[in-house]
Amino acid sequence: MSASEHRTPVDHALVVDVTDAARAVTAAAVAELDRRADAVAGVPPLPGTPEWEAEQGTDGPARRETAWQLAAFRIALAAGLDPLPQLVGLRGIGVSWETVGRAAGITRQSAHERWSARVAAVLDR
Repeated sequence: MSASEHRTPVDHALVVDVTDAARAVTAAAVAELDRRADAVAGVPPLPGTPEWEAEQGTDGPARRETAWQLAAFRIALAAGLDPLPQLVGLRGIGVSWETVGRAAGITRQSAHERWSARVAAVLDR
């Protein structure tokens, strides 16, 4: 008998490669986060529809994007996920550290100290 045949289920669980499983769980979590942020912030109208045409030239699309990014950030935090992608999105569209702090329930200074270096490392590439 080989060593793997003597392995108990616990032994197997402790050594099996879980990389693909972790990627699948992360992908599912991100997809669900996006779906929930859509539910909170609203889905934009489809291009070419009267609703879409009515928004052209207004700040509606930018406001919806900001609301979506803030909702996604809050959901990521509440779910214990790394909020870096949402922070990069927020800062990329010009959202202040004051607003980020409000969304996280902390001060502007705390938000800046906690996340600014990581966000800058991505945005400055």
